[in-house]
Amino acid sequence: MRETPTTARGPARRTRGAERRSRADYTGGVYGSMLAASVVIGVGTLGSLPRVELVALLLLTGAVFWLAHVHAQLFGARLAQGAVGRRAVLQVCREEWPILEAAVPPAAAVAISPLLPLDMPGTLWLALSVAVAGQVGWSLTAAARAGASWKQMVLSASVNLLLGLLIIILKIVLKE
Repeated sequence: MRETPTTARGPARRTRGAERRSRADYTGGVYGSMLAASVVIGVGTLGSLPRVELVALLLLTGAVFWLAHVHAQLFGARLAQGAVGRRAVLQVCREEWPILEAAVPPAAAVAISPLLPLDMPGTLWLALSVAVAGQVGWSLTAAARAGASWKQMVLSASVNLLLGLLIIILKIVLKE
């Protein structure tokens, strides 16, 4: 049976996608989760902020930092190696995507908080908890994808949980 171009591309496309995912650096998700937690802490110290604005602030801050990382990768490291083409731009955008992706769960937690029903302090605690849980989850994913041993994965998760708890302590110390 002769393969058509669409059937020949399907498996190859899936293989390329799997290779890309296996090479992806998920540490940006750890960074993005810490960033989201910091945004929540900052908002909590400023007083009450409407939920819609907090969702926008979380997503927009994640987007700005994602773009900053893409820019730094493209014009910091890659430009020195020569011309930067479309393929390189798309690759860097994908590699840095976890920074923005990590902002989504805390933003979603804020968006659904009225359904729970939570007041604004409860909403902030929910978003902060989701961000810290994301930070630990991203660190486990990064360690697993890097081929870390079980002990290294536990260490990575523990360090990230400790960092998340430090962020929570900051929230408590700065303003409840």
